Amino acid sequence: MNKVLKRSEVPVESTWRLEDLFPDQAAWNEEYAKVKQLIGRAGEFQGKLKDADTIARCFAMEDEISLLTERLYVYANMLHHQDTAEPGPQALSEKSKKLSVEVGEALSYVTPEILSLPEEQLRKLAEDPKLAEYKRTLEEMLRQKPHVLSKSEESLLAQVGNVSQAPNTIFSMMNNADLKFPKVKNDKGEEVELTHGSYIQFLESRNPEVRREAFKAVYDTYGKWKNTLASTLSANVTKNIFYARARKYPSALEMSLFGDNVPKSVYDNLIATIHENLPLMHRYMALRKKLLKVDELHMYDLFTPLVEEFDMDIGYDDAKKTVYDSLTPLGEEYRKALQEGFDSRWIDVQENEGKRSGAYSWGAYGTHPYVLLNHKDNLNSMFTLTHEMGHALHSYYSDANNNYRDAQYPIFLAEVASTLNEALLMHYLLEKSTDPKEKMYLLTYYADQFRTTVFRQTMFAEFEKIIHEKAEQGEALTPQELSGIYYDLNKKYYGDGMVVDKDIEMEWARIPHFYTSFYVYKYATGFSAATSFAKQITEEGAPAVDRYLGFLKSGGSDYPINILKKAGVDMSSPEPIRQAMSVFKDLIEQMEQLTSGK
Repeated sequence: MNKVLKRSEVPVESTWRLEDLFPDQAAWNEEYAKVKQLIGRAGEFQGKLKDADTIARCFAMEDEISLLTERLYVYANMLHHQDTAEPGPQALSEKSKKLSVEVGEALSYVTPEILSLPEEQLRKLAEDPKLAEYKRTLEEMLRQKPHVLSKSEESLLAQVGNVSQAPNTIFSMMNNADLKFPKVKNDKGEEVELTHGSYIQFLESRNPEVRREAFKAVYDTYGKWKNTLASTLSANVTKNIFYARARKYPSALEMSLFGDNVPKSVYDNLIATIHENLPLMHRYMALRKKLLKVDELHMYDLFTPLVEEFDMDIGYDDAKKTVYDSLTPLGEEYRKALQEGFDSRWIDVQENEGKRSGAYSWGAYGTHPYVLLNHKDNLNSMFTLTHEMGHALHSYYSDANNNYRDAQYPIFLAEVASTLNEALLMHYLLEKSTDPKEKMYLLTYYADQFRTTVFRQTMFAEFEKIIHEKAEQGEALTPQELSGIYYDLNKKYYGDGMVVDKDIEMEWARIPHFYTSFYVYKYATGFSAATSFAKQITEEGAPAVDRYLGFLKSGGSDYPINILKKAGVDMSSPEPIRQAMSVFKDLIEQMEQLTSGK
Protein backbone atom coordinates (compact mmCIF):
# COMPACT_ATOMS: atom_id res chain seq x y z
CA MET A 1 0.00 0.00 0.00
CA ASN A 2 1.73 3.17 -1.22
CA LYS A 3 -0.85 5.84 -0.45
CA VAL A 4 -0.62 7.31 3.05
CA LEU A 5 -4.17 7.34 4.42
CA LYS A 6 -5.89 10.14 6.28
CA ARG A 7 -6.61 9.23 9.91
CA SER A 8 -10.34 8.95 9.15
CA GLU A 9 -9.60 6.35 6.43
CA VAL A 10 -7.62 3.97 8.65
CA PRO A 11 -9.59 0.76 9.40
CA VAL A 12 -10.74 0.74 13.02
CA GLU A 13 -9.19 -2.69 13.73
CA SER A 14 -5.69 -1.35 13.06
CA THR A 15 -6.09 1.59 15.48
CA TRP A 16 -5.66 1.55 19.26
CA ARG A 17 -8.73 1.68 21.50
CA LEU A 18 -8.24 4.87 23.51
CA GLU A 19 -11.80 4.52 24.91
CA ASP A 20 -10.30 2.05 27.39
CA LEU A 21 -8.66 5.08 29.03
CA PHE A 22 -11.52 7.59 28.62
CA PRO A 23 -14.80 6.77 26.86
CA ASP A 24 -15.08 10.35 25.55
CA GLN A 25 -13.95 13.95 25.90
CA ALA A 26 -16.57 14.63 28.59
CA ALA A 27 -15.04 11.94 30.84
CA TRP A 28 -11.58 13.51 30.32
CA ASN A 29 -12.92 16.98 31.23
CA GLU A 30 -14.55 15.59 34.36
CA GLU A 31 -11.29 14.01 35.55
CA TYR A 32 -9.39 17.20 34.67
CA ALA A 33 -11.78 19.22 36.89
CA LYS A 34 -11.26 16.69 39.69
CA VAL A 35 -7.46 17.10 39.52
CA LYS A 36 -7.80 20.91 39.55
CA GLN A 37 -9.89 20.56 42.72
CA LEU A 38 -7.34 18.20 44.32
CA ILE A 39 -4.50 20.63 43.50
CA GLY A 40 -6.35 23.23 45.59
CA ARG A 41 -6.19 20.84 48.55
CA ALA A 42 -2.66 19.56 47.92
CA GLY A 43 -1.05 21.97 50.40
CA GLU A 44 -3.15 20.89 53.39
CA PHE A 45 -0.36 18.68 54.76
CA GLN A 46 2.35 21.32 54.47
CA GLY A 47 4.19 21.85 57.74
CA LYS A 48 2.48 18.79 59.29
CA LEU A 49 4.52 15.86 57.92
CA LYS A 50 5.88 14.58 61.22
CA ASP A 51 3.97 11.37 62.08
CA ALA A 52 3.06 8.12 60.30
CA ASP A 53 -0.68 8.87 60.06
CA THR A 54 -0.27 12.25 58.37
CA ILE A 55 2.50 11.03 56.04
CA ALA A 56 0.39 8.01 54.99
CA ARG A 57 -2.58 10.28 54.16
CA CYS A 58 -0.30 12.70 52.30
CA PHE A 59 1.26 9.88 50.23
CA ALA A 60 -2.22 8.53 49.39
CA MET A 61 -3.26 11.98 48.17
CA GLU A 62 0.00 12.30 46.19
CA ASP A 63 -0.69 8.93 44.50
CA GLU A 64 -4.28 9.86 43.65
CA ILE A 65 -3.31 13.18 42.06
CA SER A 66 -0.30 11.69 40.22
CA LEU A 67 -2.26 8.75 38.78
CA LEU A 68 -5.16 10.90 37.57
CA THR A 69 -2.71 13.38 36.03
CA GLU A 70 -0.80 10.56 34.33
CA ARG A 71 -4.04 9.22 32.80
CA LEU A 72 -5.00 12.68 31.51
CA TYR A 73 -1.51 13.30 30.14
CA VAL A 74 -1.12 9.92 28.41
CA TYR A 75 -4.56 10.06 26.79
CA ALA A 76 -4.18 13.65 25.55
CA ASN A 77 -0.75 12.98 24.06
CA MET A 78 -1.65 9.67 22.42
CA LEU A 79 -4.70 11.35 20.89
CA HIS A 80 -2.37 14.10 19.63
CA HIS A 81 0.13 11.56 18.22
CA GLN A 82 -2.57 9.92 16.06
CA ASP A 83 -2.72 13.08 13.96
CA THR A 84 -0.43 15.89 15.09
CA ALA A 85 -2.12 18.39 12.74
CA GLU A 86 -5.49 18.15 14.54
CA PRO A 87 -5.94 21.34 16.62
CA GLY A 88 -8.27 19.79 19.28
CA PRO A 89 -5.87 17.09 20.54
CA GLN A 90 -2.96 19.57 20.19
CA ALA A 91 -4.70 21.92 22.65
CA LEU A 92 -5.52 18.99 24.95
CA SER A 93 -1.87 17.92 24.95
CA GLU A 94 -0.75 21.44 25.92
CA LYS A 95 -3.42 21.57 28.64
CA SER A 96 -2.20 18.26 30.11
CA LYS A 97 1.44 19.43 30.08
CA LYS A 98 0.52 22.59 32.02
CA LEU A 99 -1.47 20.50 34.48
CA SER A 100 1.56 18.23 35.09
CA VAL A 101 3.72 21.26 35.91
CA GLU A 102 1.04 22.62 38.26
CA VAL A 103 0.80 19.26 40.06
CA GLY A 104 4.60 19.09 40.38
CA GLU A 105 4.67 22.54 41.97
CA ALA A 106 1.74 21.81 44.32
CA LEU A 107 3.41 18.65 45.64
CA SER A 108 7.00 19.91 45.62
CA TYR A 109 7.04 20.46 49.41
CA VAL A 110 6.43 16.77 50.30
CA THR A 111 9.89 15.21 49.80
CA PRO A 112 12.02 18.09 51.23
CA GLU A 113 9.76 18.31 54.30
CA ILE A 114 10.04 14.59 55.09
CA LEU A 115 13.78 14.68 54.36
CA SER A 116 14.25 17.46 56.91
CA LEU A 117 13.20 15.04 59.69
CA PRO A 118 16.03 13.60 61.80
CA GLU A 119 17.51 10.38 60.41
CA GLU A 120 16.47 8.35 63.47
CA GLN A 121 12.83 9.39 63.02
CA LEU A 122 12.96 8.54 59.30
CA ARG A 123 14.25 5.06 60.14
CA LYS A 124 11.35 4.51 62.56
CA LEU A 125 8.83 5.72 59.97
CA ALA A 126 10.24 3.30 57.36
CA GLU A 127 9.47 0.44 59.79
CA ASP A 128 6.00 1.71 60.82
CA PRO A 129 3.21 -0.73 59.78
CA LYS A 130 0.95 2.24 58.88
CA LEU A 131 3.47 3.10 56.16
CA ALA A 132 4.10 -0.49 54.98
CA GLU A 133 2.88 0.38 51.47
CA TYR A 134 5.40 3.23 51.29
CA LYS A 135 8.38 1.43 52.82
CA ARG A 136 10.38 1.70 49.57
CA THR A 137 9.68 5.41 49.22
CA LEU A 138 10.93 6.06 52.75
CA GLU A 139 13.98 3.83 52.38
CA GLU A 140 14.84 5.67 49.18
CA MET A 141 14.52 9.01 50.98
CA LEU A 142 16.88 7.72 53.69
CA ARG A 143 19.37 6.70 51.00
CA GLN A 144 19.13 10.15 49.39
CA LYS A 145 19.36 12.08 52.67
CA PRO A 146 23.19 12.36 52.90
CA HIS A 147 23.16 14.02 49.44
CA VAL A 148 20.39 16.53 50.14
CA LEU A 149 21.62 19.93 51.29
CA SER A 150 20.13 22.64 53.48
CA LYS A 151 17.13 24.63 52.22
CA SER A 152 19.22 27.64 51.16
CA GLU A 153 21.87 25.47 49.47
CA GLU A 154 19.16 23.51 47.60
CA SER A 155 17.60 26.78 46.49
CA LEU A 156 20.99 27.95 45.21
CA LEU A 157 21.55 24.66 43.32
CA ALA A 158 18.07 24.95 41.77
CA GLN A 159 19.03 28.39 40.43
CA VAL A 160 22.23 26.97 38.94
CA GLY A 161 20.02 24.48 37.05
CA ASN A 162 19.54 26.74 34.04
CA VAL A 163 23.23 27.57 33.80
CA SER A 164 24.12 23.89 33.97
CA GLN A 165 22.10 23.25 30.80
CA ALA A 166 24.47 25.53 28.86
CA PRO A 167 27.02 22.96 27.57
CA ASN A 168 24.27 20.72 26.18
CA THR A 169 22.36 23.67 24.67
CA ILE A 170 25.50 25.10 23.06
CA PHE A 171 26.50 21.71 21.65
CA SER A 172 22.98 21.09 20.27
CA MET A 173 22.79 24.50 18.61
CA MET A 174 26.21 24.14 17.10
CA ASN A 175 25.77 20.53 16.00
CA ASN A 176 22.24 20.87 14.62
CA ALA A 177 22.01 24.48 13.47
CA ASP A 178 25.43 26.01 12.77
CA LEU A 179 27.63 23.14 11.64
CA LYS A 180 27.58 22.74 7.85
CA PHE A 181 29.29 19.91 5.98
CA PRO A 182 30.75 20.36 2.48
CA LYS A 183 29.35 18.84 -0.71
CA VAL A 184 30.51 15.33 -1.56
CA LYS A 185 30.01 12.96 -4.49
CA ASN A 186 27.27 10.35 -4.17
CA ASP A 187 27.10 6.93 -5.88
CA LYS A 188 26.05 8.55 -9.15
CA GLY A 189 29.01 10.94 -9.07
CA GLU A 190 26.76 13.94 -8.35
CA GLU A 191 27.87 16.64 -5.91
CA VAL A 192 25.38 16.69 -3.02
CA GLU A 193 25.36 18.34 0.37
CA LEU A 194 26.34 16.05 3.24
CA THR A 195 24.04 16.20 6.29
CA HIS A 196 23.77 14.41 9.65
CA GLY A 197 20.86 12.46 8.20
CA SER A 198 22.55 11.38 4.98
CA TYR A 199 25.97 10.54 6.51
CA ILE A 200 25.13 6.89 7.33
CA GLN A 201 23.70 6.39 3.83
CA PHE A 202 27.07 7.47 2.40
CA LEU A 203 28.84 5.02 4.72
CA GLU A 204 26.54 2.26 3.45
CA SER A 205 27.60 2.89 -0.15
CA ARG A 206 29.18 0.04 -2.11
CA ASN A 207 31.77 2.49 -3.47
CA PRO A 208 34.76 2.84 -1.07
CA GLU A 209 35.62 6.29 -2.50
CA VAL A 210 32.14 7.61 -1.68
CA ARG A 211 32.50 6.26 1.88
CA ARG A 212 35.99 7.67 2.36
CA GLU A 213 35.12 11.13 1.06
CA ALA A 214 32.03 11.45 3.30
CA PHE A 215 33.97 10.19 6.32
CA LYS A 216 36.83 12.69 5.78
CA ALA A 217 34.38 15.53 5.13
CA VAL A 218 32.58 14.94 8.43
CA TYR A 219 35.69 14.74 10.59
CA ASP A 220 37.51 17.58 8.81
CA THR A 221 34.48 19.76 9.62
CA TYR A 222 34.51 18.80 13.30
CA GLY A 223 38.29 19.23 13.32
CA LYS A 224 37.92 22.90 12.34
CA TRP A 225 35.87 23.47 15.50
CA LYS A 226 37.91 21.25 17.82
CA ASN A 227 38.80 24.00 20.33
CA THR A 228 35.20 25.15 20.75
CA LEU A 229 33.85 21.59 20.94
CA ALA A 230 36.53 20.52 23.45
CA SER A 231 35.67 23.53 25.64
CA THR A 232 31.96 22.62 25.47
CA LEU A 233 32.53 18.99 26.43
CA SER A 234 35.00 20.01 29.12
CA ALA A 235 32.40 22.45 30.55
CA ASN A 236 29.92 19.59 30.76
CA VAL A 237 32.43 17.45 32.67
CA THR A 238 33.16 20.40 35.01
CA LYS A 239 29.41 20.77 35.65
CA ASN A 240 29.15 17.07 36.61
CA ILE A 241 32.12 17.36 38.98
CA PHE A 242 30.62 20.49 40.56
CA TYR A 243 27.32 18.70 41.31
CA ALA A 244 29.07 15.56 42.57
CA ARG A 245 31.19 17.59 45.01
CA ALA A 246 28.30 19.83 46.08
CA ARG A 247 26.16 16.77 46.81
CA LYS A 248 29.00 14.89 48.54
CA TYR A 249 29.47 12.00 46.11
CA PRO A 250 32.92 10.38 45.76
CA SER A 251 32.91 11.02 41.98
CA ALA A 252 30.75 12.15 39.05
CA LEU A 253 30.38 8.53 37.95
CA GLU A 254 29.10 7.41 41.35
CA MET A 255 26.64 10.32 41.40
CA SER A 256 25.23 9.18 38.05
CA LEU A 257 24.87 5.56 39.18
CA PHE A 258 23.32 6.51 42.53
CA GLY A 259 19.78 7.04 41.19
CA ASP A 260 19.45 3.37 40.19
CA ASN A 261 21.56 2.27 43.18
CA VAL A 262 24.01 0.62 40.79
CA PRO A 263 27.43 -0.09 42.33
CA LYS A 264 30.46 1.32 40.49
CA SER A 265 31.70 -2.27 40.16
CA VAL A 266 28.93 -2.94 37.58
CA TYR A 267 30.32 -0.19 35.34
CA ASP A 268 33.95 -1.26 35.81
CA ASN A 269 33.01 -4.89 35.33
CA LEU A 270 31.33 -4.18 31.98
CA ILE A 271 34.49 -2.52 30.66
CA ALA A 272 36.81 -5.23 32.02
CA THR A 273 34.72 -8.10 30.59
CA ILE A 274 34.48 -6.44 27.18
CA HIS A 275 38.29 -5.96 27.20
CA GLU A 276 38.60 -9.68 27.89
CA ASN A 277 36.46 -10.37 24.80
CA LEU A 278 38.03 -7.88 22.37
CA PRO A 279 39.64 -10.76 20.39
CA LEU A 280 36.07 -11.66 19.29
CA MET A 281 35.55 -8.14 17.97
CA HIS A 282 38.90 -8.36 16.13
CA ARG A 283 37.83 -11.69 14.65
CA TYR A 284 34.56 -10.13 13.46
CA MET A 285 36.54 -7.31 11.83
CA ALA A 286 38.71 -9.88 10.00
CA LEU A 287 35.52 -11.53 8.74
CA ARG A 288 34.14 -8.15 7.64
CA LYS A 289 37.35 -7.48 5.70
CA LYS A 290 37.07 -10.86 3.97
CA LEU A 291 33.39 -10.41 3.09
CA LEU A 292 33.91 -6.89 1.74
CA LYS A 293 36.88 -8.20 -0.31
CA VAL A 294 39.05 -5.19 0.61
CA ASP A 295 42.84 -5.14 1.07
CA GLU A 296 42.50 -2.85 4.08
CA LEU A 297 39.52 -2.41 6.38
CA HIS A 298 39.01 1.26 7.30
CA MET A 299 36.83 3.01 9.89
CA TYR A 300 34.51 4.11 7.06
CA ASP A 301 33.88 0.45 6.14
CA LEU A 302 32.02 -0.37 9.35
CA PHE A 303 28.51 0.38 8.09
CA THR A 304 28.77 -1.11 4.62
CA PRO A 305 26.30 -4.01 4.32
CA LEU A 306 28.14 -7.33 4.30
CA VAL A 307 25.57 -9.10 2.14
CA GLU A 308 23.28 -7.94 -0.61
CA GLU A 309 20.00 -6.63 0.81
CA PHE A 310 17.83 -9.70 1.28
CA ASP A 311 14.28 -8.62 0.64
CA MET A 312 11.93 -10.02 3.26
CA ASP A 313 8.34 -9.01 2.57
CA ILE A 314 6.48 -9.52 5.86
CA GLY A 315 2.88 -8.30 6.12
CA TYR A 316 1.56 -7.22 9.54
CA ASP A 317 -0.50 -10.38 10.09
CA ASP A 318 2.53 -12.54 9.23
CA ALA A 319 4.70 -10.43 11.53
CA LYS A 320 2.24 -10.98 14.41
CA LYS A 321 2.15 -14.72 13.79
CA THR A 322 5.96 -15.00 13.58
CA VAL A 323 6.40 -12.94 16.77
CA TYR A 324 3.78 -15.09 18.55
CA ASP A 325 5.50 -18.32 17.44
CA SER A 326 8.99 -17.03 18.28
CA LEU A 327 7.92 -16.36 21.88
CA THR A 328 6.80 -19.98 22.46
CA PRO A 329 9.81 -20.49 24.84
CA LEU A 330 8.22 -17.93 27.23
CA GLY A 331 5.26 -20.26 27.82
CA GLU A 332 1.49 -20.01 27.49
CA GLU A 333 0.87 -17.41 30.19
CA TYR A 334 3.05 -14.87 28.36
CA ARG A 335 1.68 -15.70 24.91
CA LYS A 336 -1.90 -15.41 26.17
CA ALA A 337 -1.18 -11.85 27.33
CA LEU A 338 0.52 -11.12 23.98
CA GLN A 339 -2.51 -12.42 22.07
CA GLU A 340 -4.78 -10.27 24.23
CA GLY A 341 -2.74 -7.25 23.17
CA PHE A 342 -3.11 -8.22 19.49
CA ASP A 343 -6.86 -8.90 19.78
CA SER A 344 -7.89 -6.05 22.09
CA ARG A 345 -6.50 -3.18 20.01
CA TRP A 346 -3.56 -2.14 22.16
CA ILE A 347 -1.67 -1.29 18.96
CA ASP A 348 -1.96 1.60 16.51
CA VAL A 349 -0.50 -0.16 13.50
CA GLN A 350 -0.03 1.83 10.34
CA GLU A 351 1.19 5.20 9.20
CA ASN A 352 -1.36 7.91 8.45
CA GLU A 353 -1.12 11.60 7.55
CA GLY A 354 0.11 13.63 10.52
CA LYS A 355 0.89 10.61 12.72
CA ARG A 356 3.93 10.81 14.95
CA SER A 357 6.90 8.94 13.47
CA GLY A 358 8.79 6.07 15.11
CA ALA A 359 7.40 3.62 17.66
CA TYR A 360 6.84 3.46 21.41
CA SER A 361 5.03 1.64 24.20
CA TRP A 362 3.14 3.79 26.71
CA GLY A 363 0.13 3.80 28.97
CA ALA A 364 -1.20 4.68 32.41
CA TYR A 365 -1.35 2.50 35.52
CA GLY A 366 -4.67 0.67 35.83
CA THR A 367 -5.30 0.38 32.08
CA HIS A 368 -3.61 -1.95 29.62
CA PRO A 369 -0.50 -0.61 27.83
CA TYR A 370 -0.59 0.84 24.31
CA VAL A 371 1.84 0.59 21.39
CA LEU A 372 2.36 3.06 18.55
CA LEU A 373 3.85 1.69 15.33
CA ASN A 374 4.32 2.89 11.76
CA HIS A 375 4.45 -0.61 10.30
CA LYS A 376 6.21 -1.31 7.02
CA ASP A 377 6.19 -4.85 5.59
CA ASN A 378 9.85 -5.61 6.37
CA LEU A 379 12.16 -7.34 8.83
CA ASN A 380 12.90 -4.16 10.75
CA SER A 381 9.21 -3.54 11.46
CA MET A 382 8.76 -7.10 12.70
CA PHE A 383 11.62 -6.55 15.17
CA THR A 384 10.03 -3.24 16.20
CA LEU A 385 6.73 -5.03 16.87
CA THR A 386 8.32 -7.65 19.16
CA HIS A 387 10.50 -4.96 20.83
CA GLU A 388 7.54 -2.69 21.69
CA MET A 389 5.36 -5.62 22.79
CA GLY A 390 8.23 -6.62 25.11
CA HIS A 391 7.94 -3.19 26.76
CA ALA A 392 4.13 -3.41 26.78
CA LEU A 393 4.05 -6.82 28.49
CA HIS A 394 6.66 -5.69 31.02
CA SER A 395 4.26 -2.87 31.99
CA TYR A 396 1.25 -5.22 31.88
CA TYR A 397 2.84 -7.66 34.36
CA SER A 398 4.36 -4.90 36.45
CA ASP A 399 1.03 -3.05 36.85
CA ALA A 400 -0.88 -6.25 37.63
CA ASN A 401 1.51 -7.25 40.43
CA ASN A 402 2.47 -3.98 42.13
CA ASN A 403 0.92 -0.92 43.68
CA TYR A 404 1.15 2.36 41.76
CA ARG A 405 4.53 3.44 43.17
CA ASP A 406 6.27 0.09 42.80
CA ALA A 407 5.01 -0.50 39.26
CA GLN A 408 7.28 2.17 37.73
CA TYR A 409 10.49 0.47 36.56
CA PRO A 410 13.69 2.37 35.62
CA ILE A 411 15.32 2.61 32.17
CA PHE A 412 18.08 0.30 33.42
CA LEU A 413 15.47 -2.52 33.35
CA ALA A 414 13.20 -1.30 30.53
CA GLU A 415 15.42 -2.31 27.64
CA VAL A 416 15.89 -5.85 28.98
CA ALA A 417 12.30 -6.96 28.28
CA SER A 418 12.22 -5.49 24.76
CA THR A 419 15.66 -6.80 23.74
CA LEU A 420 14.91 -10.29 25.09
CA ASN A 421 11.96 -10.53 22.67
CA GLU A 422 14.26 -9.51 19.82
CA ALA A 423 16.81 -12.17 20.83
CA LEU A 424 14.13 -14.90 20.85
CA LEU A 425 12.80 -13.74 17.47
CA MET A 426 16.30 -13.83 15.99
CA HIS A 427 16.91 -17.30 17.49
CA TYR A 428 13.64 -18.53 15.94
CA LEU A 429 14.36 -17.06 12.48
CA LEU A 430 17.89 -18.51 12.41
CA GLU A 431 16.63 -21.97 13.46
CA LYS A 432 13.97 -21.91 10.74
CA SER A 433 16.05 -20.45 7.92
CA THR A 434 17.11 -22.81 5.11
CA ASP A 435 18.28 -20.22 2.58
CA PRO A 436 22.04 -19.48 3.10
CA LYS A 437 21.57 -15.90 1.80
CA GLU A 438 18.73 -15.26 4.25
CA LYS A 439 20.73 -16.85 7.07
CA MET A 440 23.77 -14.69 6.33
CA TYR A 441 21.56 -11.59 6.20
CA LEU A 442 20.12 -12.43 9.66
CA LEU A 443 23.53 -13.27 11.15
CA THR A 444 25.09 -9.97 10.03
CA TYR A 445 22.01 -8.05 11.25
CA TYR A 446 22.45 -9.62 14.70
CA ALA A 447 26.27 -9.46 14.85
CA ASP A 448 26.14 -5.73 14.06
CA GLN A 449 23.79 -5.21 16.99
CA PHE A 450 26.49 -6.68 19.25
CA ARG A 451 29.10 -4.42 17.65
CA THR A 452 27.03 -1.22 18.00
CA THR A 453 25.11 -1.89 21.23
CA VAL A 454 27.68 -3.73 23.33
CA PHE A 455 31.19 -2.94 22.05
CA ARG A 456 30.70 0.62 20.77
CA GLN A 457 28.58 1.78 23.74
CA THR A 458 31.11 0.25 26.17
CA MET A 459 33.88 2.12 24.37
CA PHE A 460 31.85 5.33 24.81
CA ALA A 461 31.34 4.47 28.49
CA GLU A 462 35.07 3.94 28.95
CA PHE A 463 35.85 7.28 27.25
CA GLU A 464 33.46 9.10 29.62
CA LYS A 465 35.04 7.41 32.64
CA ILE A 466 38.60 8.33 31.58
CA ILE A 467 37.85 12.00 30.83
CA HIS A 468 35.96 12.51 34.12
CA GLU A 469 38.74 10.87 36.12
CA LYS A 470 41.36 13.07 34.43
CA ALA A 471 39.35 16.23 35.12
CA GLU A 472 38.77 15.13 38.74
CA GLN A 473 42.55 14.87 39.11
CA GLY A 474 42.87 18.45 37.86
CA GLU A 475 44.01 17.71 34.29
CA ALA A 476 42.87 19.93 31.41
CA LEU A 477 40.72 18.36 28.69
CA THR A 478 42.35 19.93 25.65
CA PRO A 479 41.29 18.88 22.12
CA GLN A 480 44.64 17.04 21.81
CA GLU A 481 43.99 15.15 25.06
CA LEU A 482 40.41 14.19 24.11
CA SER A 483 41.44 13.12 20.61
CA GLY A 484 44.39 11.10 21.91
CA ILE A 485 42.25 9.18 24.41
CA TYR A 486 39.56 8.55 21.82
CA TYR A 487 41.99 7.40 19.12
CA ASP A 488 43.73 4.96 21.50
CA LEU A 489 40.39 3.44 22.50
CA ASN A 490 39.49 2.84 18.85
CA LYS A 491 42.86 1.13 18.31
CA LYS A 492 42.23 -1.08 21.29
CA TYR A 493 38.61 -1.99 20.43
CA TYR A 494 39.05 -2.59 16.69
CA GLY A 495 42.47 -4.25 16.79
CA ASP A 496 45.52 -4.35 14.55
CA GLY A 497 43.73 -5.97 11.63
CA MET A 498 41.95 -2.68 11.00
CA VAL A 499 43.27 0.64 9.72
CA VAL A 500 42.21 3.05 12.46
CA ASP A 501 42.12 6.25 10.40
CA LYS A 502 43.48 9.32 12.17
CA ASP A 503 40.24 11.24 11.39
CA ILE A 504 38.29 9.06 13.86
CA GLU A 505 40.07 10.84 16.74
CA MET A 506 37.46 13.64 16.32
CA GLU A 507 34.42 11.38 16.69
CA TRP A 508 34.00 12.34 20.37
CA ALA A 509 32.97 15.78 19.10
CA ARG A 510 29.77 14.55 17.47
CA ILE A 511 28.30 12.17 20.08
CA PRO A 512 25.30 13.88 21.75
CA HIS A 513 25.12 11.17 24.46
CA PHE A 514 28.29 12.57 26.04
CA TYR A 515 26.11 15.44 27.25
CA THR A 516 23.85 12.98 29.15
CA SER A 517 26.82 11.60 31.00
CA PHE A 518 27.23 7.95 32.02
CA TYR A 519 24.02 6.91 30.30
CA VAL A 520 25.27 4.81 27.37
CA TYR A 521 26.50 1.92 29.54
CA LYS A 522 22.81 1.01 30.08
CA TYR A 523 22.52 0.02 26.42
CA ALA A 524 25.34 -2.49 26.83
CA THR A 525 24.17 -3.87 30.21
CA GLY A 526 20.54 -4.09 29.04
CA PHE A 527 21.51 -5.93 25.86
CA SER A 528 23.82 -8.28 27.79
CA ALA A 529 21.17 -9.03 30.45
CA ALA A 530 18.57 -9.77 27.74
CA THR A 531 20.98 -12.02 25.82
CA SER A 532 21.80 -13.85 29.05
CA PHE A 533 18.07 -14.36 29.79
CA ALA A 534 17.47 -15.63 26.24
CA LYS A 535 20.35 -18.10 26.54
CA GLN A 536 19.06 -19.40 29.90
CA ILE A 537 15.47 -19.69 28.56
CA THR A 538 16.46 -21.61 25.42
CA GLU A 539 18.81 -23.92 27.34
CA GLU A 540 16.97 -24.50 30.65
CA GLY A 541 13.31 -24.04 29.70
CA ALA A 542 10.65 -23.79 32.45
CA PRO A 543 12.80 -22.83 35.50
CA ALA A 544 14.43 -19.97 33.54
CA VAL A 545 11.01 -18.85 32.21
CA ASP A 546 9.61 -18.73 35.77
CA ARG A 547 12.56 -16.58 36.87
CA TYR A 548 12.08 -14.29 33.88
CA LEU A 549 8.34 -13.84 34.50
CA GLY A 550 9.26 -13.06 38.09
CA PHE A 551 11.50 -10.30 36.74
CA LEU A 552 8.60 -8.84 34.66
CA LYS A 553 6.23 -9.01 37.63
CA SER A 554 8.72 -7.23 39.94
CA GLY A 555 8.27 -3.90 38.15
CA GLY A 556 10.21 -1.35 40.18
CA SER A 557 9.58 -2.97 43.58
CA ASP A 558 13.31 -3.22 44.31
CA TYR A 559 16.57 -1.80 42.95
CA PRO A 560 17.32 -2.95 39.38
CA ILE A 561 20.44 -4.96 40.25
CA ASN A 562 18.49 -6.89 42.94
CA ILE A 563 15.53 -7.58 40.63
CA LEU A 564 17.82 -8.98 37.92
CA LYS A 565 19.83 -11.00 40.44
CA LYS A 566 16.67 -12.71 41.78
CA ALA A 567 15.79 -13.63 38.19
CA GLY A 568 19.17 -15.26 37.58
CA VAL A 569 21.14 -12.44 35.95
CA ASP A 570 23.79 -11.01 38.27
CA MET A 571 25.07 -7.82 36.65
CA SER A 572 27.60 -7.35 39.45
CA SER A 573 29.43 -10.41 38.08
CA PRO A 574 31.00 -10.82 34.61
CA GLU A 575 28.74 -13.83 33.90
CA PRO A 576 25.84 -12.18 31.92
CA ILE A 577 28.31 -10.28 29.71
CA ARG A 578 30.30 -13.48 29.16
CA GLN A 579 27.06 -15.29 28.22
CA ALA A 580 26.27 -12.53 25.71
CA MET A 581 29.79 -12.86 24.31
CA SER A 582 29.36 -16.61 23.86
CA VAL A 583 26.26 -15.87 21.72
CA PHE A 584 28.33 -13.37 19.68
CA LYS A 585 31.07 -15.99 19.25
CA ASP A 586 28.49 -18.49 18.00
CA LEU A 587 27.24 -15.95 15.41
CA ILE A 588 30.78 -15.37 14.13
CA GLU A 589 31.39 -19.12 13.86
CA GLN A 590 28.18 -19.60 11.86
CA MET A 591 29.18 -16.73 9.55
CA GLU A 592 32.68 -18.17 9.11
CA GLN A 593 31.19 -21.54 8.17
CA LEU A 594 28.86 -19.99 5.61
CA THR A 595 31.74 -18.04 4.03
CA SER A 596 34.38 -20.77 4.18
CA GLY A 597 33.40 -21.96 0.71
CA LYS A 598 33.72 -18.46 -0.78
